[in-house]
Amino acid sequence: MNAPVDRHVFRRVRHELVARHLQVRRVVELTPRMRRITLGGDDLAGFVSAAPDDHVKLFIPLPGEDRARLPDFSQGPGAIRGAKVSPARDYTPRRHDVRMGELDIDFVLHGDGPAATWAAQARVGQWLGVGGPRGSMIPPDDFGAWLLAGDETALPSIARRLEELPAGVPVTVVVEIADAAERQSLPRADTLLWLHRDGSAAGERLQQALRDIALPGADCYVWVATESSRAQAIRRHFVEVRGQPEDSIKAVGYWQIEDEAS
Repeated sequence: MNAPVDRHVFRRVRHELVARHLQVRRVVELTPRMRRITLGGDDLAGFVSAAPDDHVKLFIPLPGEDRARLPDFSQGPGAIRGAKVSPARDYTPRRHDVRMGELDIDFVLHGDGPAATWAAQARVGQWLGVGGPRGSMIPPDDFGAWLLAGDETALPSIARRLEELPAGVPVTVVVEIADAAERQSLPRADTLLWLHRDGSAAGERLQQALRDIALPGADCYVWVATESSRAQAIRRHFVEVRGQPEDSIKAVGYWQIEDEAS
């Protein structure tokens, strides 16, 4: 008798933790509130991003400085190079092209935080620090269906996931955005629902829409990324009310309310 085959096995892969100086090659306006910044340079050699929801840490140059002050990971994850480390924020690698030596990062232009402020004025030739990713959680390809949901900050992960999912797997996508001008072209989706805040609280309409949404098929994996407290509430609803298996849902906080001003 053959041994049973494990299903839905996520693989965790560790990467060498490296801090890099990368230079802006292109800046593209995706929507009025989102910019795609393409980075490149010799330091990108050896970069690996194996999962759609990987995170790198972006280090923003301090005022008056050309390049960011990066951590010295050879001295441990917390060590820094220089007297003061540059401000840092977590972002998703939208695209990594090994042949072209390019890395795309999509920035939501919101508030006055260091990353959004830098991205709003970014131009070709400027420098940005990039650390990581430290590791990847590689999803299995044997789920029967997927539900992908989030706000603008989740769009890079959602778009990349749609590109990497096996053909023929049913996918429903739900995205909350500020207004109709923020809609983007996505690679694929059997069902695509855009929710416009139009002044409502961040995450409110997303949370409401997910309460009773029909899953796109049996054995469905649910992936959600939005404001932290909303993500926690959405996960509780799916697990405690709708009976979603705990190992078949990931709901993560990509930001917190106070982050916009920090």
